[in-house]
Amino acid sequence: MKICRAPGVLVTYALGSCIGVCLYDPVLHLAGLLHIMLPNMYQNHKDNIFKYADTGVVEMIRKMEAFGAVRSRFVCKIAGGAKMFEMGGGGNNSVGNIGARNIDSVKAVLLHERIKIAREDVGGNYSRTVSFDASTGEVTIKSYGRKELKL
Repeated sequence: MKICRAPGVLVTYALGSCIGVCLYDPVLHLAGLLHIMLPNMYQNHKDNIFKYADTGVVEMIRKMEAFGAVRSRFVCKIAGGAKMFEMGGGGNNSVGNIGARNIDSVKAVLLHERIKIAREDVGGNYSRTVSFDASTGEVTIKSYGRKELKL
């Protein structure tokens, strides 16, 4: 998780099943980018809280508010959550699909925190690199063999 002000740019690479959560306060030109790896941190697990949707999103919001951001102004964009590997047995088993579980968890936490998702590029079966411009709030997504996408 990183936070910066304009004219900075935040980047996270190779979002496969992981999710990039971009929060932006357009008045302050304050940007926060969180790279979620897993949906939940379990109670007794001592680890980097920013790796998990249930703890990372909440902590990023807290840190951005400490820098003066106002939650009601947040513009949120998310990307990632791909299904990178096929599991045996057929069907679309969400237990084996960590990308889908990450998407569901990020969306549930954002809903609980009353933050609407303005744009998203989630799912699929390809990796994404996310660049987040603190001057404009624009998110650029690059994927090998795909057209660049602006959110």
